[in-house]
Amino acid sequence: MYYYDATYILVLIGVVISMIASARVNSAFNKYSKVRSMSGLTGADAAVQLLRSQGIYDVSVQHISGNLTDHYDPRTRVVSLSDSVYGSTSLAAIGVAAHECGHAMQHAKGYAPLAIRSALVPAANLGATLSYPLVLVGLLLGGTGSYYLIQAGILLFCLALAFQIVTLPVEFNASSRALKLLDSTGMMGREEVSGARAVLRAAALTYVASVIASLLQLLRLVLLANRRR
Repeated sequence: MYYYDATYILVLIGVVISMIASARVNSAFNKYSKVRSMSGLTGADAAVQLLRSQGIYDVSVQHISGNLTDHYDPRTRVVSLSDSVYGSTSLAAIGVAAHECGHAMQHAKGYAPLAIRSALVPAANLGATLSYPLVLVGLLLGGTGSYYLIQAGILLFCLALAFQIVTLPVEFNASSRALKLLDSTGMMGREEVSGARAVLRAAALTYVASVIASLLQLLRLVLLANRRR
């Protein structure tokens, strides 16, 4: 039942890249979570002030459990901040909170990539759910029809990959907006902004790593499909 498959190396490379990216964001966040902001604002306070400074009054800020589970939901217009961000006065917390406010600013300004990403959510969820089962069934069944099952799985996988790719400009732009606003409002000094930038840059690299890992996985699926053909 078990045999050596050279394409597994592609999966392994993707896993290693993702682990390195995750370690870097954890390291950066832990480092700057120990540095208190001179403003003394918590992540929640900073988020409210940043939103109001941009004339955004229909977005609320709430606390959610977890570690680095922060996100902005354009459907409910809520910025959700995690345990390590909501009540913390650290540079890392304010940087992450500002980033999520960056998404709210994108939404308010009608930023196209954010709208595209939101539209891709149903297709991406479908692709993530069905792609691997179809490929697995195709590999197990054998025969002429199995090739088409694998191809269908690959196409569905591409939907999930498209979502990840569109996410890249959305995340980088949100960080850019956040850092400019932290600087222009005087909420952070120049050195403090550098600390927040280090955290957000490390976080952005996790999205890049995810895309690279998915591209490697796609290459593996294509190689498997060509074998079956």
